[in-house]
Order: sequence, then structure tokens, then C-alpha cells
Amino acid sequence: METIALPDISWVALLPLLLTTGLGLALLCAGLFVDDEEVLGWGAIVGLGVTAVVTALLAGQRLSTFRGTFALDGYALFFDLLFLGAGILVVLMSMNVLEEAGIAAGEYYALVAFAIAGMIVMASATDLIVVFLGLELMSISVYVLAGASRTQPRSNEAALKYFLLGAFATGFLLYGIALVWGATGTFRLDLLIERIPTLADRTLLLAGVALLLVAFGFKVAAVPFHMWTPDVYEGAPTSVTALMAVAVKSAGFAAFARIFLHAFAGLHADWSMLLWGLAVATMTVGNVVALVQRSVKRMLAYSSIAHAGYVLVALTAGGQTGGAAALFYLLAYAFMTLGAFGVVAAIGRAGEPNEDLDDYAGLGFRAPLLGATMAVFMLSLTGIPPLAGFAGKFYVFSAAVREGYVGLAVIGVLNSVVSAGYYTRVLVSMFLVPGTKEAARAGSRPYLFTSIVISAVATVLVGVFPAIWLQLARLSFLSL
Repeated sequence: METIALPDISWVALLPLLLTTGLGLALLCAGLFVDDEEVLGWGAIVGLGVTAVVTALLAGQRLSTFRGTFALDGYALFFDLLFLGAGILVVLMSMNVLEEAGIAAGEYYALVAFAIAGMIVMASATDLIVVFLGLELMSISVYVLAGASRTQPRSNEAALKYFLLGAFATGFLLYGIALVWGATGTFRLDLLIERIPTLADRTLLLAGVALLLVAFGFKVAAVPFHMWTPDVYEGAPTSVTALMAVAVKSAGFAAFARIFLHAFAGLHADWSMLLWGLAVATMTVGNVVALVQRSVKRMLAYSSIAHAGYVLVALTAGGQTGGAAALFYLLAYAFMTLGAFGVVAAIGRAGEPNEDLDDYAGLGFRAPLLGATMAVFMLSLTGIPPLAGFAGKFYVFSAAVREGYVGLAVIGVLNSVVSAGYYTRVLVSMFLVPGTKEAARAGSRPYLFTSIVISAVATVLVGVFPAIWLQLARLSFLSL
């Protein structure tokens, strides 16, 4: 009788995943006995912070486990720290609003931890099936989080739309994985690199690649797979929207880049033009439709679609330059987007979201801190120096030009000019239009305001000292 040989397991490689999963289980159990939202929130922050410290201490490691299907390399560590940092800011953002919204803190923070665990799996996966497992762990957690405001019809609608369309996209992913396996006989990315050049007929493989492109296009909200994004972002609790716009999108790009820029690098000539079209459509549709939005939250949803297009420009360029530019852009985008949604959350109230552009009238004088930080985020998202958004766009468009995609870079620059139209509308409303609505005070929501200030400071620092972060992004990508 044959015995089943268990794979050797490197527990060090699994540390970020194990700590995050353990935190989720601990928070889920603690929620049964602890009613204090603040205590649970600090527990989540401490847990994520400890995990981030342990993850940072693993820098320089290059480990693989589960027979080469899960890797701990510089690329994975970069994204792990990005997810954990975003998670900490989202928890801070949530601590003053959960009780007001009637959301159970224990299960909410546990789901955030489980979602981050799924993201960590996606960033470390070196096997297509493991990518699928991470994607589903993340997605199921976020489906529930989107509907966390159970008494709000639009939150329930957001969860249902995200679930139905997410399940549909998962079908494309699995079918694409099946076709790739049918063509190559493997799910592992390192073996794909070896076998793709030996294929006499790539028709089946290219069909699988196209289906994978559709699936990842849904996860990163690329046009034309973006239709769920505005409704889901608008209906979900604002803190969950921030998590989706930053961490979920970054996780999608983490798996996207590892598969396409690494495993499918030999097929770049076959998929690059498809990605070129997706990038142009995503930037253009996101920016043009954002121009006509009156809801700031919905405008930021279309803005996130446009910014996915800028990352796609870097992925289209490919190579080390494009990969490093994509990682840097995701880092810059994380802080300015988290901060912008934090301001939206600060202005909102239970039963009174205050998301219309008119609700921002006079905000710069009614609440100078909120007005000043929102100005930083809007200017950075536009791409005004010396903020993080400018550095991100500069590196992305430079990568495109360097790889010969001059026309794509020009379209990207023109789209950035268009985006100034709706970002400056928020600035005009805050500083040039009088308003009388009462604004939130820092004393009433200290944790939320702390997350906003941290995001603003980080947005400035990344923009003022971009070389440090670009070098980190470059080294992380080179570890693939």
C-alpha cells in the first residue's frame, strides 16, 4: 500500500499568512465576548502591526514551500507590507464609525484580516490553483464586508452585485486555468516559463491567457469589466470601499503582474496589444464618466477605474522598468486613495452620507484640516508635483516611452489632463463656494482623522522622496 508523501513545509515562508489568519480567528472569537469596538479595533491594529514588523524582518529571504507553489520573495514581501499597511489605515478609519453604522466590530475586523490573508496568498502564489484559492478567500470576505451595513438597502445591493459578478468572473478564471493546463500540463509558473517556448501550437494556451485577462480585468476594474465598480463602491461602507479600491485592486495587480510579466513574459507580443487597448479604454472611460458625477464617492469610484488604466500602461510596457513602475504606482495610489475615502467617511453621518459635491461647499473653512488634506489627495490624484501621484505617473509614462509605447504614454498624459476637471471641482467647492453644513471635528472621530493625516503625510513623503520607493519597487520586482 502506497503512503502519501506530505510536502516539506517552510513555516518561515508562511509566517505573514499564518499571523494574519490567526489574527482573524482571534478577532472572531473575541467578538463573542468583547463589546467594546475600540478594544477590538486596537487588537486588530496591534495584530496587523506585529505581522507587518515580522514581514519586514523577513526582507532578503527567498523561500518556497508546498512544492514550489507558494513563494516568499521580495515581490511578495512588498505587497504583503502594502496590504498590511492599508489594513491598519482601514481599521483606524473604521473605529469611529462602526457603532454609528450598526456594524458588529468583531466580525468586521475578522473579515478584514481574512481578506488580507487572501491577498497575501495571491501575492505569493506561484501556481495558478493557489492564485485561485487566494482570490476566493479575499473575495468572499469582501463580499460580506460590502454588505456589512445590513440595514442599508444600498449596502445589500452592493454585496449582491459584487457577489454575482464576482462569481461570473471566477468562472472565466477557472476556465482560463483549465485551458492553460491543457496546453502545458502544469499550473506552476516556473514550469510554464520552461514549457511555453517548446509548444508547437499555442492556440489553446492563448485562449487560456485571454480568459485569465478577463478575470483579472474584473478584479482590477478594467474597462469593459468595470460595470460593478461604481455601484459597489458607492453602496459599500466607505471604509470597505477604501479597502476594495486600494488593497483588493493591488492584490489583483500583484497576481496579474506575476503571471503576465513573469510566467507569460515569452508571450508579451501576443497579449501586449490587448492590454494596450484595455489600458486606453480604462483610462478614458474612467476619467470621462467621472467628469459628470455629482457624488464625490462615485466620482472616486470612476477615478479608481482610471488609475487602474495607468497601472495597465506600466504592465503593457512590461519588463523590469514597467514592473517597477507598476509597483511604485500602486504604493503611491494606496495612500492618496485611502486618504480621499477617509475624508468622505469623515463628512458622512449615519443616515446622511453627505457624498454630494454640494456637501463639500466651504469645507476648507468649516473644517480646515479636512479641507487641507483633501486638497493634498485631489492634487496628488491629478498628478501635481511634488506629490506621490506625480511621481507615479512620471515613472509609468516613462516606462511606456522607454519600451516604445509613445502613443500610449501620450494618451495617458491627455487623460491626466482630463482628470484635472473633476478633481479641481472638489477644490473649487471646498475653497470657493460658501457652505453652512456642520463638519466633523477631529475630537469626535480621532482615529478616522489620524488615518487621514497619516495618508496625507505619506502622500507628500513618497512624492518628495520618490527615488527611495522606486528603488524598493525595482528590487522587489527583480526578485521574481
